[in-house]
Amino acid sequence: MRGLQTSPETQERVRQAADELGYTGNAVARALARGRTGLVGVLSGSLQDLSEQRFVETLGRQLGRHELHMVVVDAGGEPERERMLARQLADQLVDGLVISPLDPSGASWADIGLLLPIVTVGDALAGPTVGEVLFDNRAGVGMVLEHLHRLGHRRVAVLTPSRPSTPDRPAERVVADVCAALGLEATVVNSRHSIEDATEAAAALLARDPRPTAVFCLSDSIACGVYAAAVAQGLEVPRELSVAGYDDHPIARVVAPPLTSVDWGIPEVATAAASLLAAALDGRPEPASRNRVRVSPSLVERASTAAPALAPA
Repeated sequence: MRGLQTSPETQERVRQAADELGYTGNAVARALARGRTGLVGVLSGSLQDLSEQRFVETLGRQLGRHELHMVVVDAGGEPERERMLARQLADQLVDGLVISPLDPSGASWADIGLLLPIVTVGDALAGPTVGEVLFDNRAGVGMVLEHLHRLGHRRVAVLTPSRPSTPDRPAERVVADVCAALGLEATVVNSRHSIEDATEAAAALLARDPRPTAVFCLSDSIACGVYAAAVAQGLEVPRELSVAGYDDHPIARVVAPPLTSVDWGIPEVATAAASLLAAALDGRPEPASRNRVRVSPSLVERASTAAPALAPA
């Protein structure tokens, strides 16, 4: 029925016999026979994030190549909800878990990692995993801030989706380090991924005096909110305000002006995550020396960043 190691002719004869007998597969029986459900829990930090949506969609296609299917749940940007949902997925007989963690240093990951195989995407978890696809946030953040510094910006703002309850995410720590090294005056503002929330956060930021000459958003979704706030306040991007994102979502190429952003190769990230989990579920996990994939970013410069109108001396 699954078409494995059989000729097309045999597959067709089996399907005809199944039709004549009125045969239908039973998912529960199949799971018992195989010792697996074929379901993978995918725990999203926030499906309001356009790039997270793109990653989940791509991951689903890659898991399908391994005859695995997704059960997607959304933490909505809340670390406590993320931990609760991870435990619920472990209790609901999914074979494994793929997570883009909001709170990678949370102590509960140590227990959850003992219950089922986990592949983490983005940041390393404080617990056992069968695979890690890690972003080089130091390189990504450094590329953007150094780019803005070269253009002449000295007063920048950073909009981050991190919550006050997770202040130690790697990307945010790198922001502080790089800004200090470059001599940038940086204001860090929290914002949810939704464009509406990002617009509200950016509006308050741009109303300050003096306002920043550039805004670096750790999500392209948030950058769209900054565009909306700039338009509402009559600010021209990039002449009066430079804006940079962090995901290189396809929307970065169609907004006006096109958005400078960081490309993480999301299709390749999804492929690596699916392969690591599938190998572990098939009983052939990658050795520790090969189960960590480090993703190097590239800066895509577009028309949303330029020298400030009044560059400081």
